[in-house]
Amino acid sequence: MRHAQAAECLRAIEFIQDMGKTLYEKTWDAHTVGTIDDGRTQLFIGSHLIHEVTSPQAFGMIRDLGLTVKYPNRTFATVDHIVPTDNQQQPFADNLAEAMINELKTNVEEYGIKYFSLNTGMQGIVHMVGPEQGITQPGTTIVCGDSHTATHGAFGAIAFGIGTTQVRDVLATQTLAMAKLKVRRINVNGELKQGVYAKDVILHIIRHLGAKGGIGFAYEYGGDVFDRMTMEERMTVCNMSIEGGARCGYVNPDGTTYNYLIGRPYAPEGEEWDAAVARWNSFASDADCEYDDVVDFNAEDIEPTVTWGISPDHGVGISELIPDPAKAETPEEKASIDEALEYMKLPAGTPVSEIPVDVAFLGSCTNGRLSDFREAANILKGKKVAQGVKAIAVPGSQITAHQCEQSGIADIFREAGFEWRAAGCSMCLAMNPDKLIGDQICASSSNRNYKGRQGSPTGRTILMSPAMVVAAAVTGKVSDVRNL
Repeated sequence: MRHAQAAECLRAIEFIQDMGKTLYEKTWDAHTVGTIDDGRTQLFIGSHLIHEVTSPQAFGMIRDLGLTVKYPNRTFATVDHIVPTDNQQQPFADNLAEAMINELKTNVEEYGIKYFSLNTGMQGIVHMVGPEQGITQPGTTIVCGDSHTATHGAFGAIAFGIGTTQVRDVLATQTLAMAKLKVRRINVNGELKQGVYAKDVILHIIRHLGAKGGIGFAYEYGGDVFDRMTMEERMTVCNMSIEGGARCGYVNPDGTTYNYLIGRPYAPEGEEWDAAVARWNSFASDADCEYDDVVDFNAEDIEPTVTWGISPDHGVGISELIPDPAKAETPEEKASIDEALEYMKLPAGTPVSEIPVDVAFLGSCTNGRLSDFREAANILKGKKVAQGVKAIAVPGSQITAHQCEQSGIADIFREAGFEWRAAGCSMCLAMNPDKLIGDQICASSSNRNYKGRQGSPTGRTILMSPAMVVAAAVTGKVSDVRNL
């Protein structure tokens, strides 16, 4: 009997070992250095991206500890958060911004770190610079002192934001102590309707799964819709995974991924390219892998989607009404609606398409890419920004800005009445001069609509796609882009 039980256990172990794995599991296993006493994994970090805001203290700490940067060739720096977008000539008017950028320059020079500075033509939001340079690759781990590092998961990487002390740890050891996440597969199948974009897809997902629904999970995105998405569209969705509570989000690598990467500065070349593609393919989730959870959405159910409140899951379709707290199903839901409506100063039960806007902002690491500006320009051409609306367009990188200038896209925005700015984070988080004033309402292509997010403690943010931002700028209110 004991022999039979032993044989049964052995077969069970072999079965488990033969089971397919997710990309998350494969990448985790490939980067595991060891296990520490509290049960967490010591995880090797393939690439470390830094910027001017969360790195100065980390460098200070490694100096205080008598340490150095372990693998400077795996660390890449740029400036984005605090840089002005109207005038980037130094010295900056903001002394703090000037000091922080100078500190970053000092640190990267001391430790031999690659720096995409303002005078390189390659500066930009850190989550755009990585993909543009081919630093972001499948099957690796990527971290940055910024929560929207999940963006890089579009390439089949496991990418997540870290705090300043963790920035220190990665600089010093190239590792992090981590607890393994569960994996939720999110399928979106079918055909998206006209006027529905990647931004609408992720706002729809977050609306239904909740801003905290992904806590403890990595999100794997798949299905027909993601198979057809461009890399820039996949980046938009993965960027906002953190807004749904997930630590990271990713799409399995495929031909679209490789076509984007080929020829980029840090991408493999020649025979190394072929070997890299074979290796990257091996990281894709196996057909027989098991997920901790699977959620399915129909693409046909998604319409242009906007937020109305103070959390990314406060979303509705453009044809819907602002929620009425009287119709809430739980006391918690009622309290959430009441708080949001009070802050947003919006009447319950009225069409979301009736909300007037004061500012239109097109940019950010969510939607500051070439395809975002190209699509928005196609809609904007020949139209004018509504009287009384301040509209600004901020490319996410110098490369994108150059492409927009060369193709005439920038001129379309200028002629329509948009202010065309230099590359940076801008009004997404307003750690720079681009801020809302008072209780202005902003139609924004960014990723967060928290209280005071855009620089004013009473400023109000409505998240939407770049196309919808243009529609709001032209009409002076939240509008269905399909009606322009």
